[in-house]
Amino acid sequence: MSTTAKVVAGKATPRGRFPHVKRAGDFLFVSGTSSRRPDNSFAGVEVDSLGVTKLDIRVQTRAVIENIRDILESVGASLSDLVELSAYLVDMNDFGGYNEVYAEFFDYDGPTRTTVAVHQLPHPHLRIEIKAVAYSPRKQTQQAPR
Repeated sequence: MSTTAKVVAGKATPRGRFPHVKRAGDFLFVSGTSSRRPDNSFAGVEVDSLGVTKLDIRVQTRAVIENIRDILESVGASLSDLVELSAYLVDMNDFGGYNEVYAEFFDYDGPTRTTVAVHQLPHPHLRIEIKAVAYSPRKQTQQAPR
C-alpha cells in the first residue's frame, strides 16, 4: 500500500513535523485540527480593551470543521467522505454549543464520533481540536488493458 502526505498551502502551518493529511490506500487521515488561522490567530477568540478574553466554542467548532473540509478538498475529498472523527474539548460545559454546530454539518448518517475532555490543548485560546478519518477511493486515471 502506498502512502502520501500533504501540508496544505494557505492553512495554518502545523506546529510540528507532521502533515495536515495523509493518504493510506483509500483512507485519508486528517491530523488534529484547530481554529488556528494561517496568521496564527484563532477564530472564536475576542479580547476587549481591558484584555478580557472571550472564547466562543460555536465559532471555534465551525472553524475547525471548515478547516477539515478545506484540507479534505485539497486532496479531492469532502466532509461527506468522513467515516470517523474524534473531538477533544477542554471543557465539557462546551459540549452543547459544539453539538449544535456539529449538527449543522452532519446528521445520523455522518461519521462515527467520539468526544472526550482533555486537560488542555497546545494554546490556551483553544477550546476544541478534531482529528478525522475519511474513506475516499483513489480515482482511476487509466483503464486497465483488456
